[in-house]
Amino acid sequence: MKSCAVVILNYNGEEMLQKFLPSVVEYSQSDVWVIDNSSTDQSTTLLFRDFPQVNLIPLKANFGYAGGYNWGLEELRGKYKYYILLNSDVEVTPEWDLDLVSSADSKSGYAAIQPKILSFQNRDYFDYAGAGGGFIDALAYPYCRGRIWEHIEMDEGQYDDFIDVDWASGACMLVNAEAFHQMNGFDAHFFAHMEEIDLCWRMRNQGWKIGYDGKTKVYHVGGATLARTNPKNYFLISEIVFL
Repeated sequence: MKSCAVVILNYNGEEMLQKFLPSVVEYSQSDVWVIDNSSTDQSTTLLFRDFPQVNLIPLKANFGYAGGYNWGLEELRGKYKYYILLNSDVEVTPEWDLDLVSSADSKSGYAAIQPKILSFQNRDYFDYAGAGGGFIDALAYPYCRGRIWEHIEMDEGQYDDFIDVDWASGACMLVNAEAFHQMNGFDAHFFAHMEEIDLCWRMRNQGWKIGYDGKTKVYHVGGATLARTNPKNYFLISEIVFL
């Protein structure tokens, strides 16, 4: 069994792959995989032509974030100790994957660990998705250190710690493969949005811990596949409320 696989889920993300995959290939010591949700653009052509070192898992339909990862990671079951689930619109930094794996190896009982997630557009500020670690309040409402509602904090090293959190961001999260499959992966009813929060909730209910490692950082564009202002985005979020 190998240590880790970096796994990117793609759907019509040719532009994002072209822009951000070079940093993943350059700075990752782990195997890199792309799960393709039956894209209709030139994503797979780009991968075969420009990134022959990247492994491809093609799916026959668009199963969304949750279903796409579930089906794709089944192909990798038993081959890796950890998966790092990475959005296609994330720029990584040197030794980022080694640092996350080292963090997981040095601590016991963690099902998922996320790095510090900063904004690609405003690099001195936290990103909306995950920021400095995810929490859930008494009413089960998720929020992050570094981002409350629309208020985004500047990164001044205030969250360079390692702490236990309630959930890790799906934009970039290391997942213990055994724990992921033990939970039967993401709940595919979510399709997209909140699926990582649900997964982390279920993991914690089974005694696993979720961590945030502020010594490792990545930069996230956010909304590259579906902007927060897109009506479909609101539909998916409101649909979750009634599940």
